[in-house]
This record gives sequence, structure tokens and C-alpha cells, in this order.
Amino acid sequence: MIAPLLTPMTALDIGARSQAGVAVEVVETTGSTNADLLARAASLDAPLLLVARNQTAGRGRAGRSWLSSSEGSLTFSLAWKFDGGVQRLAGLPLAVGVALAETLDTLGVQVGLKWPNDVLRDGDKLAGILIETQGAPGGGVWTVIGIGLNLLMPDETEALLGRSIASLPWLARMDRNALMAALLDGLAGALREFDGAGFKAFSARWNRRHAWQGETVVILDAGKVLHEGAAAGVDDTGRLLLDTHEGRITVLAGDVSLRMKAS
Repeated sequence: MIAPLLTPMTALDIGARSQAGVAVEVVETTGSTNADLLARAASLDAPLLLVARNQTAGRGRAGRSWLSSSEGSLTFSLAWKFDGGVQRLAGLPLAVGVALAETLDTLGVQVGLKWPNDVLRDGDKLAGILIETQGAPGGGVWTVIGIGLNLLMPDETEALLGRSIASLPWLARMDRNALMAALLDGLAGALREFDGAGFKAFSARWNRRHAWQGETVVILDAGKVLHEGAAAGVDDTGRLLLDTHEGRITVLAGDVSLRMKAS
């Protein structure tokens, strides 16, 4: 494993390198950056990026834990307000996945996307996305977009998870402030685009990076198989298209998991 050349992350350095015009805070340690921003959402008046050097109680989708370390990962959340109701946010996790993929592409890293909210590298999970919402005083909705990005994955962490995890050791040696600023710029640009055009502006871009296109998959909910078929990408609202024996169906994002069917 390549030892990272850790550059201390600071709000001043990230903000100076970013073109997003978003306020930045960096904390040494917290339980969950998502939980912190949700607790503050009612008092926010502008977007805010919260970065934790260490996150002790990170959460993934469906209440799963997200293991991370200051040396091996980036953990951060971005609070962003949208006008209207939560129905406007259909497809937002997928749009965020596109933003991450396109930013990593500019840094020389090719990744794939798995519905509804995972970024994959060579078939293994590289980053996860957790989006939570809260009504904004006076109307609209605050979204808190939490992201965990693996840079280095120690063997002991993989052992705890019981599966292989992707990592980016060469990016781990990149200046952390520059890396975080690039990710912020990509996310802010995508959120502004989403605000204007919805997921329709992202669907073709997501489909080009669909890691499991044409593969036979099963859709699970609480361990129960709901559907089985060939993954055929997503539609303009972010629903998964699944070709089954009965024909093509659409699957809504939610508390559902997608996995490759065992051969």
C-alpha cells in the first residue's frame, strides 16, 4: 500500500481552490457529517460543505455503516437547497454519481455506476452516496448529500467488510485540498444543472457509465427477491429499467438493493 502524502485539509485552502462559491467547513472528528448538516439545516441560508478528517459513525444507504479513516478516505456532506417539494429530487442520487464520475475522469480515473447510488472501480465499490432531506423554513427542501470516497483500503478494513473494496492509491497522494475542491466544483455544477433540468439532463450520461448494463440481476427488499431480469439502464426520472420474462418494467429507487445474480 502506498503511503499517502497527507496535506492537512483546511476550509481556507479548499475554498481558495474551488470555483463553486460554496462555504466550506472542516472538522477534525465528528460522528456523521450528514447528521451534523441535517441538524443545522433550518438555520442555513446558503449551501455549505462540511468535511470531516475523521468520521466515526458514517452511514450508508438503508442504515448501513460506512467505515472510513483520515488516511484512507474522504468523507464529506454538502447541504443544498432546492425550491419546490421532494418530488423534484427524483434521480438526484444518480445525478450525483454522474458528477463524481465525471470529476474523477478529469483526474484520470475511469469508474462505473451502479443503480441507485454506488460508484464502482473494476467492479468493486469505490464511493457511496447518501442523500437525506429536510423541509426548509418558508418552503423548499434542504438536501444533504453525503459522500464517502475510498482512497486507500487497508486489508483489515476489507476483512471487516467481508468483501473487496476499490481504492485509488494514486489519488491518495494528491493534495487533499485540491482533490476536495475539484469534487466540490463538480458537485456544485451538477446540482445547478439538476435544479434547472432535472435528471433528464443526466440520464444518457449515467447510462454510458452503467457498470451492469445487460447483466442479469435481482432486485431485493429486506432480503426478499422482488424482480429478476436484465439491467437495461435508467429512464429520464432515474428509475431502473429491467427486462424481465414478462417484458420491460421500471423499478423505483428506495430501500431496494441491486446485486449480480449468482451464476
